[in-house]
Amino acid sequence: MTRAQLQSDDRLPAYARLRDALASRIASVEWGPDEPIPSEARIAKDYGVSVGTVRKAVDGLVAEGLLERRQGSGTYLRRPSFDVTLFRFFQLHSGDGAQPSIPSSKLILRARAEAPSEAAAALGTSDVIRIVRLRSLADQPILFETLYIPAARFEGFEALSDADMGPLLYPVYFEHFGVLVKRATDDLSFGAADPETARHLQLAPGDPVAIIRRTAFDLEGAPVEWRIARGSAAQFHYRSDIS
Repeated sequence: MTRAQLQSDDRLPAYARLRDALASRIASVEWGPDEPIPSEARIAKDYGVSVGTVRKAVDGLVAEGLLERRQGSGTYLRRPSFDVTLFRFFQLHSGDGAQPSIPSSKLILRARAEAPSEAAAALGTSDVIRIVRLRSLADQPILFETLYIPAARFEGFEALSDADMGPLLYPVYFEHFGVLVKRATDDLSFGAADPETARHLQLAPGDPVAIIRRTAFDLEGAPVEWRIARGSAAQFHYRSDIS
């Protein structure tokens, strides 16, 4: 029996059932981030469908942001890049005036903890790993972040070596724990810098800060991260083009 025949709802067209089957295999981490998925011809043979059906199913997964095509190389899992979007609210410039992509990250803390009420409500558990880090550009602190991830999904995260940690955490989630972030929701507000935030961002306590609260979700819609990031309101910038 082919995998396509395992799809239960025969009312759906073949490409939709195939898309769901491939999405399920992506969610089960069958392919690594640097390993192309099988060719369209191979998938067509495995599932007993036409290459056109495979192409339409893959097109849907590309449009959904799960896969990406690399010219001359194949089709791969799309690496999540939501970390970078936290900086869209701030005016960041490197020394030559070019817009930077990923500020550096200094890990201050990662340890098993009990989540505060807001994080516990978002994640559905209070048993978490707490991560504290400072994001900087050219030694200038930009964002002070506290993140919470469910301990059950990330067992051993606090024991990873520093070499395994980079400026972006979502690739770490996937490569070490098989957790692929599909989407994230940001809520923006403003407040005053508490003493710890002020110290790390080189501000005075009470200075205005922009606050970004983010909940990130996996392929199945389960919350896998809640974070709160604070940056100087003096660097905050928002622009919206309306037509």
